[in-house]
Formats: sequence, C-alpha cells, structure tokens
Amino acid sequence: QVRLVESGGRLVKAGENLGLSCAVFTDTFGQNNMGWFRQAPGKEREFVAAISWHGWNTNYADSVKGRFTISRNNAENMASLQMDRLKPEDTAVYYCAIDGHTTTEFTSHTGRHPDEYDYWGQGTQVTVSS
Repeated sequence: QVRLVESGGRLVKAGENLGLSCAVFTDTFGQNNMGWFRQAPGKEREFVAAISWHGWNTNYADSVKGRFTISRNNAENMASLQMDRLKPEDTAVYYCAIDGHTTTEFTSHTGRHPDEYDYWGQGTQVTVSS
C-alpha cells in the first residue's frame, strides 16, 4: 500500500513564500510520476504541478508557472512544492498524488488530470490573505 502525508500549509500574507512537503510511505517509491493539485471551496480539484519519476521533467499550470516549483527526493521518499509570491487566489487545500504505475514516459501533457493518479494524501490547507 501507499500512503501520502502532506504538511506545511498555513495562513500567509499575499506576496509571501511557503513550502509544502509530501511524505510517501511505501516500499516501492521510485519510478512513479507525482503531482500536486489544489481545491478551493466550491471549485473542482485543479492541477498545479507534476514531476517525472527521476525529477528531470516538470509540468505546471499556467496560473502558477514561474512562481511554484515542484521537486522530489527519491532517496528520502519526499516530494515538495515551493510556492513563491503567493496570491489570495492560491488559497485552497493542496493535495499530493502519485501514479501507482511505474513509467518512464513524461510529456508536456503528463500528470495534468486527476485520473492519472492512484494514491492521494489528505491535503493541507493554504490560506493567503490580501
């Protein structure tokens, strides 16, 4: 089984930076793409960022490109999301997710849809005040 636990969410002011972490509890972490999504009240879950299994390739939503950075450390079974210059519209519950299938494929379209992922964390709340 795979379990993901996000941490780092809190209340910040607009313009501040914040880092989120995702700990992956599994015996087989490695060749799996990972992603971050977010869900604001009354809205659908939306794609934020995705990263290939080796960490060399990433995709971002247009709304966060240039401000957010996704990374991973396979040796420590961790993924991270660094969020800079936060805006009130970034307020949401942030979820990390992992594709349960091992894969070496990663294109500009990879990781953008929730159906690509098999395991999800419980989420961490990020609130950005204006």
